[in-house]
Amino acid sequence: MERYQYLLLMAGCLAVTLPLEFLLHARVYRRPTLLLRALVPVVLVFTAWDLLGIHRGHWSYNPAYVTGVDLPGGMPLEELVFFLVVPICGLLTYEAVGDVLLRVRHRRISAPRQAPVESSGTAHRRRGRDA
Repeated sequence: MERYQYLLLMAGCLAVTLPLEFLLHARVYRRPTLLLRALVPVVLVFTAWDLLGIHRGHWSYNPAYVTGVDLPGGMPLEELVFFLVVPICGLLTYEAVGDVLLRVRHRRISAPRQAPVESSGTAHRRRGRDA
């Protein structure tokens, strides 16, 4: 089971952020062209970086925690999955937070303006500090 630990972690990351697509309207999976445009540069740059690091011997991967499926150049499959999953989770989070902030902003704009009501205790404390 340890060999699949990393892939299970990546699946868990996707599972945890998946509700953001539906509950908070992240709209990441519903816009596949934009998703691909965001992923391709990240995957290309980090795959090249990783392959260079592997080739130069800067790092390696513990065989106990990877499936043993290597891509051309010796990069483990799990590393490519990481380069796909982490940006997707980041995009889901970013879009969900943006949607929540937009909703809050719209509520503030559309809410009727009322003068703040101060309780007598608050007004008394303020006078006490100002005096």
